[in-house]
Amino acid sequence: MKTYTPTLDPSVLDRLRDYAALFADDFPQAKPALWAGVYLQGLLLDGERKSIEPLSHRVTLPKELTSKDPEQALQQFVNQSPWDQKPILRRYRAHLAQTFADPTGIFLFDDVSFPKQGTHSVGVQRQYCGALGKKANCQVAVSAHYVSPKGHYPLDLQLYLPDSWLADAKRLDEAGVPEDQRHARTKHEIALELLDRVRSEGLPGGSVVADAGYGASSVFRDGLEQRGLKYMVGVTSDVVVFTQEPKWDRPDTGKASRGRPRRRARLAASSPRPVALSEVAGRVQLHRVGWREGTKGTLSGRFAWLRVWPGHGWAAGECADAKPLWLLIEKQGDEGPLKFAFSNLPAGTNRMSAVRLWKSRWPVEQGYQQLKEELGLDHFEGRSWRGFHHHAAMTLLAYGFMLLERERLTVEREQKKAARPKGRKKGAPSQR
Repeated sequence: MKTYTPTLDPSVLDRLRDYAALFADDFPQAKPALWAGVYLQGLLLDGERKSIEPLSHRVTLPKELTSKDPEQALQQFVNQSPWDQKPILRRYRAHLAQTFADPTGIFLFDDVSFPKQGTHSVGVQRQYCGALGKKANCQVAVSAHYVSPKGHYPLDLQLYLPDSWLADAKRLDEAGVPEDQRHARTKHEIALELLDRVRSEGLPGGSVVADAGYGASSVFRDGLEQRGLKYMVGVTSDVVVFTQEPKWDRPDTGKASRGRPRRRARLAASSPRPVALSEVAGRVQLHRVGWREGTKGTLSGRFAWLRVWPGHGWAAGECADAKPLWLLIEKQGDEGPLKFAFSNLPAGTNRMSAVRLWKSRWPVEQGYQQLKEELGLDHFEGRSWRGFHHHAAMTLLAYGFMLLERERLTVEREQKKAARPKGRKKGAPSQR
């Protein structure tokens, strides 16, 4: 489902001004709210680069703004103006929820990476860069996305700060990182914060999907379980599991013959040992499953769907009380890599339902590709924390406008079709 990119004719510009006006009360002053509308216009206009300098030469200023230097004014709006993006994104989410929210909604989490040169852009360091598929100098942000039968859209995005940055107060000062962001947080902790934020606003949904960067964390999975959510989250091939229910010698079964009594469970001698997921994949049969129709036919892959017991920390008895989980194994094509995911879906869940939930990730990949290629999410050239998050918030708002424009056109087409006299083909002359 590709996002419609509108041509900014006068009627669309009128709707864009009305859309931008929805957020005016969330800015501390009237002038930044007006510049927000200008910035949105610049992001939506055609152009190879959506950084401030080229963007400023394409926009048309409203009569309320008489700046002789739009580039400088937009630099001020994005990098220095002290408006807070959080209430603006809260209103954005509420506005889009009116059209797209659904009780079956799915929350998706993924990394968004931004390759960079140099060492000054906030959060930059050599780390895995999904945009390049390898380790590189880049920034990485945690993104939250929403998918429902009615549509999909990004919810929020927050930059991840590596330890190398958190240990350098001078760099943090120069980048303007707020005090409340100067403590270590893993990506999955940021993801849970974003999840709590959007759910506290009433956005409905009962499932979470995430890639291996999040699913490999038992803390993340436990956090989703505690929130009463079902999940399908990627894990890496080196994760170990029991393919049969393990047996444990509990601490209360007796004292050790020498030394202090045992305080932890110990895997029983008669119990099966855990194995890596890569080994499990070699033992099971994969079945072909098609999950949706694409432009070139049915999209399909081969999958296995089986019950396993987590084996993390098994030698120290850490997983002695772990409940069984589902394991999804995926292989696309004869030479495609194997992918793995854990899920706490109910015991009776069938393979098709599992695959469809897992494949609900595709809108995230498509959505952020459009945010980057069409709206310039990765075109920001500033270095500050404030500038990065201001620019990201504006690109999300621009995406929301495109989505609503596409929905408006869909509704108009359906209304015209419904109003057409039955039995009369489109374009056929009327009979009098």
